[in-house]
Amino acid sequence: MNPNVSVESVILPDGEKYKNMDTLMKVFDKAIESRLDRRCTFVALGGGVIGDMCGYAAASFLRGVNFIQIPTTVMVQVDSSVGGKTGINHRLGKNLIGAFYQPQCVLIDTDTLNTLPDRELASGLAEVIKYGLIRDAEFFQWQEKNIKSLMARDPHALAYAIKRSCENKAEVVSLDEKESGLRATLNLGHTFGHVMAVAMSYHLGWIDESIVKRVDNILQQAKLPTAPPETMTIEMFKSVMAVDKKVADGLLRLILLKGPLGNCVFTGDYDRNVLDETLYSFCKS
Repeated sequence: MNPNVSVESVILPDGEKYKNMDTLMKVFDKAIESRLDRRCTFVALGGGVIGDMCGYAAASFLRGVNFIQIPTTVMVQVDSSVGGKTGINHRLGKNLIGAFYQPQCVLIDTDTLNTLPDRELASGLAEVIKYGLIRDAEFFQWQEKNIKSLMARDPHALAYAIKRSCENKAEVVSLDEKESGLRATLNLGHTFGHVMAVAMSYHLGWIDESIVKRVDNILQQAKLPTAPPETMTIEMFKSVMAVDKKVADGLLRLILLKGPLGNCVFTGDYDRNVLDETLYSFCKS
């Protein structure tokens, strides 16, 4: 270890409920107590909550210091570690406070996935599948052939899936860093789940039924839910959608599939009745 480099650490609680201003202050407290200056580097070692908060702290401390991501879950390795979105939640909604702040580098070690709970593995694979659906049909075909290897945590399959996902994400971010249009397509499924977005696309007549079946099949093999929890009501969906970051001028814009596999649109121009019908078909009340 370089004797000229001092290392200070802050161990933060993990989980969405801790992704708030109180927890963020612990990072600032440590940085200020340690008299860190603008030449310091914040390193995020952990999952998505840690990366988002550490990144936002780096963007804000002394108006911006160096930042390195070392993500330890599939979700962060394929998605949030690349692209510079950082932030915290507000009690009224997720990720409503934050900044676009790019890391100097992202270091991914797939060995960190050996201890990842199955639920977290599946959660990350949902994002991998997303890339195939919105922009990379060839990658989706590869996933269909290799989903069993991914579920078995085959290191070669995981490495390829992570690499290809990062390439897709980086390409989109380089074209639209601040999410004015194209980058928003990466949010497929973030408003009401992959299955519901695909179902709505089909009900609008925008995609072929074969795509719906293929998506349903791969999600089941990945042990991902194909319906919302029974406790979710239509009103609950609508209240959450009202504060979605994709709302503009009071209009909820959605990412929906359109055309052959690997194509999507980010639009507010859709039949509202079809949105209601989709919600009704998935919710009991």
